[in-house]
Amino acid sequence: MPIIINLDVIMAKRKISAGDLAEKVGITPANLSILKNNKAKAVRFSTLEEICRVLDCQPGDILAYVPREDR
Repeated sequence: MPIIINLDVIMAKRKISAGDLAEKVGITPANLSILKNNKAKAVRFSTLEEICRVLDCQPGDILAYVPREDR
């Protein structure tokens, strides 16, 4: 998938655990794990907004576009 989620990097910089982040954002630890492991097919803007609020970051700090090589 060409969209990469760099949540681990920001979480490490902010020294917040996955459990704490999930609780503060209001999502299940399982759903946070899906995001962290780049398994998510979509993310709600409201969830992204809460993640950014809790981590004091911008969406671009979490999301990155990596183009696919031509097939």
